[in-house]
Amino acid sequence: MEFLNTKNAPQAIGPYSQAIKHNGLLYSSGQIALDRHGQMCDDDIKLQTKQVLDNIKVILEDNECNIDDVIKTTIYLNDMKDFGVVNVIYADFFGDHKPVRSTVAVQTLPKNALIEIDIIAKASDYH
Repeated sequence: MEFLNTKNAPQAIGPYSQAIKHNGLLYSSGQIALDRHGQMCDDDIKLQTKQVLDNIKVILEDNECNIDDVIKTTIYLNDMKDFGVVNVIYADFFGDHKPVRSTVAVQTLPKNALIEIDIIAKASDYH
């Protein structure tokens, strides 16, 4: 098991890893709309969704993966009324690639984020 960390995405805000690579898979921790300096995005679902997806892209790329390697995503939404807006941005981000996905409504997220996404992607354990 390899614990992964990139300085180009926000650092973990608790006792957990940014991502882990194990048995050919990369698992990310949930990403919220923090920039790489740890500053939260504006309170806007569009901006937060784009920031979260940018964070995921950086974690993937800095660990020799890309968005086409994503197998599964889980989206946590503070308010299910944002589902349609998130879907449009998510579809644009992934293009023709369509990983399996779960979307869950939650009462609150860390730092009062509006959205959190984690992923599982295929990755090689060999460098």
